[in-house]
Amino acid sequence: MKILTAEEMGAADRLTSEEFGVSIQTLMEAAGQTVATFCQRQYADVLRVVVVCGKGNNGGDGLVAARALALAGKSVQVMLLGRRDEVKGDAAVALGRLREVLPAMVHEVVDEPGLRACLSMMGEADLLIDAVVGTGFKPPLRGLAASLREMLEGFDTPVVAVDLPSGWDANSLEQTVVGAFRANAVVTFTAPKMAHVFGHLTPSSGVFGPVVVGQIGSPAAAVASASGLTWGGSSKVLAEKPRDVNSNKGKFGHVLVIGGSYGKAGAPAMASLACLRAGAGLVTAAVPQSIVDTVTLITPELMITPLAEGPNGAVSFKNLDAAKLDALVNKISVVAVGPGLSTEGDASAFARHVVEKTTVPVVIDADALNAFGGKTHLLDGTGRVMVLTPHPGEMARLAGLTVKEVEADRIGLARRFATEHKLTLVLKGWRTLVAHPDGSIAVNTSGNPAMAKGGSGDILTGIVAAMLAQYPNDVARAVETAVYLHGLAADFAAQAMDEHTVLATDTVAHLSNAFRYRVTDGDGMTWICGLQG
Repeated sequence: MKILTAEEMGAADRLTSEEFGVSIQTLMEAAGQTVATFCQRQYADVLRVVVVCGKGNNGGDGLVAARALALAGKSVQVMLLGRRDEVKGDAAVALGRLREVLPAMVHEVVDEPGLRACLSMMGEADLLIDAVVGTGFKPPLRGLAASLREMLEGFDTPVVAVDLPSGWDANSLEQTVVGAFRANAVVTFTAPKMAHVFGHLTPSSGVFGPVVVGQIGSPAAAVASASGLTWGGSSKVLAEKPRDVNSNKGKFGHVLVIGGSYGKAGAPAMASLACLRAGAGLVTAAVPQSIVDTVTLITPELMITPLAEGPNGAVSFKNLDAAKLDALVNKISVVAVGPGLSTEGDASAFARHVVEKTTVPVVIDADALNAFGGKTHLLDGTGRVMVLTPHPGEMARLAGLTVKEVEADRIGLARRFATEHKLTLVLKGWRTLVAHPDGSIAVNTSGNPAMAKGGSGDILTGIVAAMLAQYPNDVARAVETAVYLHGLAADFAAQAMDEHTVLATDTVAHLSNAFRYRVTDGDGMTWICGLQG
């Protein structure tokens, strides 16, 4: 699913109308009906609804939604910010149709006293719908809209935003903005805009509120994006096809997890467990001899290869004579190197040697990434599959930048690094980016603050390796799916527990929920954020 700017969304609407013969009025009708459908399902028990509408097309969507909810038996009141005769075009048609159903329920609000007169009506509502301004609006809010925003802060009534929370710039890449309406849920149309994937539009504790995309009749040919950005959750369909009934473990790959050191046995153990849970047919953990017994305890299904180690408990270069390395990677589908490896002794040189001498797909994480600090010329994915999974600190060391510089240009940096080194880069953080060698980038929107725990990166490494082992011919979607599944499993964990108490291994326990989840619901809406009820 492409991610659009406000201008690209406007162009898609015009093209849909002018080239494909679908009128703006038809699109507006479908958009409003989509909002009403979402509200009836998500807030099924509400009786009193107040819809706040502007005079433009976003208000027109809200007017259609108001009519649909009234016809469904809800008690609906409409606050129109302006006079009826100021509503023009397609929105005026929507207003006329609404007044046929609710002739006395449209309240013109033209000044501050009129706004204050509606306070009791808003306070009695079970649900508020924000249809003041949408994608085409450029902040800041002024006048009545700004006053209304301040008033809404005094209510705890849930708010569903039509297209965007009013006052939020559709092109914004910021996580938060000042001066926009609050929202508990957002319903947008055709495709997500920049703000939908990069903004924290529906703040809440634990799992974030819903941000959904409804299809309203715009053909795919009318939707064009110049950014090269897509929504990563679209790739999850890769993991939803049932397995062939005539299956065996050999069909789903053999992953070798190389890592661990004295005091860091948990990292390779967690990566290995996640790899097994994510569907790899076989998983072997190659770890220093002294931690073999600890790693083995993670699950009896895990196979173990002990590695020679130096006096400090890190892996030794003795493991890398040609015969030993060949034996280590024999019949291996994917190598994941780095979890818990440390940078002591021979460990960094060991990691670089493994990456250089193996030809199978490789996932590089943690201390294996640090091994390439100042040596990124050795990272070359030409002719092979290479996936890096750095957090901002590791990315800063790789790129020779500060963390602040990394965070200031995440998209540009990820794209440059992936294309220059011909590899796939998973730049973790708020809205993890999956940058591919061709310059395309998928933005991930699953996950929550519960993932801010030690071990989360190791879990992701295992899931990425497992997906690559199962889908070796679809690398881009395999990695995007892995990142999305990881965050989605954490969303299920945070839903079941308090976000403070979630451990990295709890996400593994919820991988089954993540695999079974479908991002598009029965009404055809795609859930960019939040979990369906």
